[in-house]
Amino acid sequence: MEILQEILTRRSIRKYQEKKVSGDVIKKLLHAAMQAPSANNEQPWEFIVVNNKGTLLKISEILPNAGMVKDAAVAIVICGDLEKEVAKGRWVQDCSAATENLLLEVVHQGLGAVWTSVHPNKGKEEALRKLFNLPNNVIPLSIIPVGYPAEEKEYENRFKEERVHYEKW
Repeated sequence: MEILQEILTRRSIRKYQEKKVSGDVIKKLLHAAMQAPSANNEQPWEFIVVNNKGTLLKISEILPNAGMVKDAAVAIVICGDLEKEVAKGRWVQDCSAATENLLLEVVHQGLGAVWTSVHPNKGKEEALRKLFNLPNNVIPLSIIPVGYPAEEKEYENRFKEERVHYEKW
């Protein structure tokens, strides 16, 4: 197992080929997401899988930072369900861990994706609440457009030794 390769090569991909992502691959992405750690093992996440081109277009129109969604094969909306929380206020960390797991599996599957934020912007949250008919206890955290990459990005070494502190500051 060489997960470090996926971690080091994961990049934000915003351009996609016109090629469908299979249901089996989508299920693997979701499986990876749901293996994330969560506070008290509460697993407060819910996922909306969107591959309807009309809905992908609507997302890109209502969320300016997610314009690339219209060109993706699929988008996965990652939400937190407040009714599933045991450790109150931890749903953001839990769903963020699920998002990162999903992004790493995207790389493993030879796909590209980018994390587009929704929460804590109330306007974006409300727009998605309307679009997907979300109950009040479910808050959209992020949208991950996924597809086969139509762009390549170079490796970027982000390791900074000066930001590592041992035993004290």
